[in-house]
Amino acid sequence: MARIGIIGSAGRMGAALIEAIAAAGEVFAGGVDQGGDLAALAAASDVLVDFSAPAALEGNLDAAVAAGVPIVVGTTGLEERHHWLCDAAAENIAVLQTGNTSLGVTLLAHLVHEAASRLGEDWDIEVVETHHRMKVDAPSGTALLLGEAAAKGRGIDLAAHSARGRDGITGARVRGEIGFASLRGGSVAGDHTVQFLGNSERLSLSHLAEDRSIFARGAVRAGEWLVGKAPGRYQMAQVLGLA
Repeated sequence: MARIGIIGSAGRMGAALIEAIAAAGEVFAGGVDQGGDLAALAAASDVLVDFSAPAALEGNLDAAVAAGVPIVVGTTGLEERHHWLCDAAAENIAVLQTGNTSLGVTLLAHLVHEAASRLGEDWDIEVVETHHRMKVDAPSGTALLLGEAAAKGRGIDLAAHSARGRDGITGARVRGEIGFASLRGGSVAGDHTVQFLGNSERLSLSHLAEDRSIFARGAVRAGEWLVGKAPGRYQMAQVLGLA
């Protein structure tokens, strides 16, 4: 049985992770939040799962490296600097960072990559996401993950080919760009649709999250898989054998 420690255990995701760990037959090694003894938790764990905050990531990675334990990073809202930190930690430990730990979203990203790689630039790509009213970042980490999958399928750089909001007289759509639209309201756990819009036909690939437990189950599955892996950066697709 794997001993799984949770960083950011006091919130709703923390509670869902504790339930998912028990359901998977693994051991809950404990949890920490701001001001907690992270070093002790890392030392007592076979793998850490981080759903805290971007500002805490550097310290969390440092603790994982110091203890020599792998870490699953499910925190969203990360910036480029945070990915550099993950790269640096991955020189010493196994790091799996993802914008979404759902197994369904992982498969969706694979399908989006496949569709984008096979449909030409005359098919426009739009990513639409809906989340609860309390979500603070946009586009969501999952929307960006799906956008990256589409961009890789097209062999382009997402940052140079994305439109993240249209307002006023925008002119015609730029050929080859990937658009994002973010909707906020209610208690929606997370809905994502990637639309491929061609001439006289459309293809939509969607995932609807009904409860946060799906992210917890996926994170635990990722943690189980990551135990014993060599240092490096890993992806959720590898957990499902898709990469």
